[in-house]
Amino acid sequence: MQNSIQSQVIVALGGNLSLRGRKPVEILELALQKLPEFGFRVVRRSSWWVSSAWPNPMDPPYINGIALVETGYTPSQALAQLHSLETAFGRVRSDPNAPRTLDLDIIDFAGLVCAPTVGEALELPHPRAADRAFVMRPLAEIAPNWRHPRLGLTAEALAKSARIGDDAQPV
Repeated sequence: MQNSIQSQVIVALGGNLSLRGRKPVEILELALQKLPEFGFRVVRRSSWWVSSAWPNPMDPPYINGIALVETGYTPSQALAQLHSLETAFGRVRSDPNAPRTLDLDIIDFAGLVCAPTVGEALELPHPRAADRAFVMRPLAEIAPNWRHPRLGLTAEALAKSARIGDDAQPV
């Protein structure tokens, strides 16, 4: 059940596998269009960025972007809805960092800071986002002054210092 209070959430979108003849950029565009059906109002979005696959650069390159959304869900509910959307787009959870049709991650949820608990895997802010150029560069594109809730650094500063996926560039 949704709350009546709307929270601003930063969602990272990514993928590197085609689905039913659709390329990753097409899948991401469709997923973005479907977010409202899953309880998220898109406020702003970045352009799409391409980078080599990580950790295995032999995998197909990834397309990534960021959406600033509003939702009445709690963080756990929001994550469950994003996982449902991933599944609707053929996401199969296998090995960590394996190629995928759609990956949706909560980067920040209204500035909350929380560690995972028993039975709850969600950690906020996303524990590895600050090190990933393919997340921070698109975030800096739409919200350069956003501050990482733990580090206190802006998206713009993190976009310059992030080293994983440092070949990320706009499509």
